[in-house]
Amino acid sequence: MSLLTRGAPRSRLALAQRIVAPLPWAVMLVGILVDEILQSTGQHTPTVLLTALAIFFPLLVLQTALAAAIHPKRRLALVLLIAALSTWALGSILVNAARVDQEATFPGNGEWLFLVSYLGMAGYLLRDVDRRQARPARSWLDIVIICGGTASLACLLVVTPVQAASHQEGVSLLLALIYPLADMILALLVLGQSLLQTRTDRRKSLMIGGAFLLLGVADSALALQGSASTYDFGNVSYALWGASFSLLVAAACRPPQSVIRAVPKSADTPVLMGAGVVALIVLTLRPDDTLAYYMLPPSILTLVAVGARLVLALRDANRANDAFALSQTDDLTKLPNRRAVRAWLSTELAARNPLALMLLDLDGFKDINDSLGHRAGDTVLRLVAVRMTEGVDAHARVARLGGDEFAIIMDTTDEIVLMETAHHVLRELAKPLLVEDIEITPAGSIGVTVAGPEDDDGSEVLRRADVAMYQAKNAGLGVALYDSQLDDFTRSRLQMAEELRKAIADGQIEVWYQPQLDAATMQVCGLEALVRWRHPIQGVISPVSFLPAARRAGLMGQLSEVVAKQAVEDFDARRRAGLDVAVAINCAPPELLGPTFLPRLYAAIEKWDIPVDRLVLEVTEDTFLDDPQHTREVLLELRSHGVQVAIDDYGTGFSSLTYLRNLPVQELKIDRALIANVASDARSRMIVASTIQLAHALEMRIVAEGVENAADLVALVAMGIDTVQGYHLARPMPADQVERWVREWTRNNNSSESSAKDVADPEQDREESR
Repeated sequence: MSLLTRGAPRSRLALAQRIVAPLPWAVMLVGILVDEILQSTGQHTPTVLLTALAIFFPLLVLQTALAAAIHPKRRLALVLLIAALSTWALGSILVNAARVDQEATFPGNGEWLFLVSYLGMAGYLLRDVDRRQARPARSWLDIVIICGGTASLACLLVVTPVQAASHQEGVSLLLALIYPLADMILALLVLGQSLLQTRTDRRKSLMIGGAFLLLGVADSALALQGSASTYDFGNVSYALWGASFSLLVAAACRPPQSVIRAVPKSADTPVLMGAGVVALIVLTLRPDDTLAYYMLPPSILTLVAVGARLVLALRDANRANDAFALSQTDDLTKLPNRRAVRAWLSTELAARNPLALMLLDLDGFKDINDSLGHRAGDTVLRLVAVRMTEGVDAHARVARLGGDEFAIIMDTTDEIVLMETAHHVLRELAKPLLVEDIEITPAGSIGVTVAGPEDDDGSEVLRRADVAMYQAKNAGLGVALYDSQLDDFTRSRLQMAEELRKAIADGQIEVWYQPQLDAATMQVCGLEALVRWRHPIQGVISPVSFLPAARRAGLMGQLSEVVAKQAVEDFDARRRAGLDVAVAINCAPPELLGPTFLPRLYAAIEKWDIPVDRLVLEVTEDTFLDDPQHTREVLLELRSHGVQVAIDDYGTGFSSLTYLRNLPVQELKIDRALIANVASDARSRMIVASTIQLAHALEMRIVAEGVENAADLVALVAMGIDTVQGYHLARPMPADQVERWVREWTRNNNSSESSAKDVADPEQDREESR
């Protein structure tokens, strides 16, 4: 076999195996046909079958050796099979050679080689499996029980009729019986391995099992012959033996199976108990002395294995009960844990019982751990568990989910009762605790949710309570009832995030533009790039609807890059068409301060050769609060590249004069919240006027966004605003409409004086903005 593996590619070995595979079948059929023909002409001689056997078995050995060369990991198992085939071949040749000159008596010398061959086949079956059992002791016991029980049944159905038919005793009877029993046990071994999923190739298992069944039929036919004292068998037996070995080798040459099609398991209890009952019946019948030697050992072995298996099962059951109790108990507080809560929720929801869930999270618990250590923190958690248990009635169930998070399950859906209970728990919790001579007053936030008739998932109920708890914590309410309007993580919003991810990849994101007008001349001086999502079903979707989902899903970076790239390309197209106006691009803080957005923006500018002074990057005020030093470095880098920076939504955050003084900012955009009603609200007018004066003093342009009516526009122009934009002037429009709108606006406003006059007229403005 080593010669086969030296440098021979596996493909050539596989080709050789395919060529050899049908030859044993052909040799067997030809030998039997020739022998039948000779018998019909009266010229029968055992030499024909002896010659066929001398060719048949070497071909099977060669086929198996090729498989061993192709599959090195299975080599030991296949070598055992080769040994079994060689031993059986030698025994068969010896028996048939003895019949050439005279009638051979049973048992002959070859019988002992047949017995040795079964050891090789058993070794092959035990070694050549697709996977090993994780707990082999149970697997072996299961196989012993299955094989032993079936062997006991076969003893009742096979041994008695064989003895009656053959009239044999002693060694002759033992040999006559041992072959069919061995065939049956090996077939049952394959069945047991399949039941335990150590064999996952069903076709291979059927082929091996069929091979041993055919072998068993042939051996049983020999044993049932009345003249069992001599070898008197015909070509049908030869055909069965040849077919069984050919089928066994064909199955062994199949490639190993790596796919697990079922979860590995032990044998079912009815199978094990059935085998034990059969063994018990055999022992109860009390066979006579002759049959007892053959029937009692498998039955006794089966009962012993069943007893051992039951002991293991009982031990596992006890361990499982202990492990289950421990798995549902929190080690620290001895309260039920998250696993127990999930089990309760599943049970109550399935039964459609009234159910409400509260989640409590301690406020400032991390400070306790950091200041006093984890031992003090554990003491606080144990005391909080006591307080919570005492703060609810006997029907409520309290659990610790982990960390500083606790749960309360109640069998009511009355929201008033739930809120009262939650507030009572917080009052109990607020009573001082003495931990390591320090008085601590715990506080917490509780989220409450009620399970509805449509709820069937405990995870969803837990999620809603968790959302409500964070709503209570963020709003400082102490207790909050779940509000779906405030839930940013509903299924529909998660689905929107996934659809948005696909939309970015499929090119559904569009850039629209809203014109910005010079307040002095009312001529178009810039365009703000605004993102839109053209959904294939819902049509154009506003950013208000999908930007929150984009932030939660981490898609803002991709979205910003798509918008910036498209805005630069559209700017180049407009410039080639003769329209050269600045474009403003919005940028969120994480993207501005991240490592990828600006390099890609610079690359797009260089690719399209865009004048950088015509590009404005709009950033919000919170950009400067997260990391002032890094923000300053980024803005200075932008300035070095010639890109202008505008502060968007100015006046809505923590407006600071410090960053206006120190940072390279060229433009302020006053938020629409301050612009609205500036003509009628004196306080708003004073704030906007002072902001305009401040910006001009710092040599910054100032833009008013959200201009919604002519009166506010006139007031802003009178205060000296530089640039205006809003629905009163123009709504956002797709890129292909910008050029036409700008040319129409310019044609209708060919002088600064007439432009100001026309815009001040509300009726005329509505007509032109259409």
